[in-house]
Amino acid sequence: MKRIYLVPNIITAFGLACGLFVIFKVNMVEPGSGTYQVLYTATLLLLVAAFADFVDGAVARAFHAESEFGFIFDSLADAISFGVAPSVLLLKSLSLEQGTGLSFFAVTGAMLYSIGGVLRLVRFNVKATEAKGNADLTAAQKKHFTGLPIPMAAIAAVSANLFFASSLGQELIPLTDKMHAIILPSLMIILGYFMVSRWKFPSLKMLHFRVPSFQLVFLTVLMAIFVLYGILYFFASMLVLISWGYIVLGWILSIIRIIAGKKSKTLEDFEPDKDELE
Repeated sequence: MKRIYLVPNIITAFGLACGLFVIFKVNMVEPGSGTYQVLYTATLLLLVAAFADFVDGAVARAFHAESEFGFIFDSLADAISFGVAPSVLLLKSLSLEQGTGLSFFAVTGAMLYSIGGVLRLVRFNVKATEAKGNADLTAAQKKHFTGLPIPMAAIAAVSANLFFASSLGQELIPLTDKMHAIILPSLMIILGYFMVSRWKFPSLKMLHFRVPSFQLVFLTVLMAIFVLYGILYFFASMLVLISWGYIVLGWILSIIRIIAGKKSKTLEDFEPDKDELE
């Protein structure tokens, strides 16, 4: 029997519990009563789940505690926490009458997002399996992601929902219930598409700064101050800015690469892969 390591799987189970709590808690409220406080709590829990998803892999690699069980368990947990929970949160936050065109559109957007997330995880698992023992493929996967990572897609989905429900969001972009029911599912469809797309999105592991260490520390501290201040006082705005800023950055890098052409070496790591489906 293959060994199953305890610590990374406990962290994975904790992240899964956060995602399940969001689903179960939100289902206890009436449809359309997704107030800012409910969305705020759910967003915090999904952020904790995303942090746990990052930590469990890091712990497994650091202690050489990687296992096939943990690999599969992590994917299933991600499918629930980041693939299902944001869709449930979306549907519960909308006040829609059953049997209407808007309700059908909202359900369609939620389903396409969840299906896209599951397919993204399946492809990631296949690619990770293929990369075992292949140094070039492993190095390429550390530079970028093929398709939008599902944790970032989940954060982008719930942050948009939270922002539109916040007082600042309602002041800057006042939306009727109808517009709310059109925009949010549309964003879910966009996120679902880019999770299964062949577009490349940057990995933090590819960031290299050629600046003196003192300046790097100073800039890091300065940025941390702005981020922490924004999180404390403008949580919804800061979260939507960071999550969608990352997505837009991936779009820009890929578009620049497409414009540059295959003969150019400009951002060649962000050349969209060919569709492997036949």
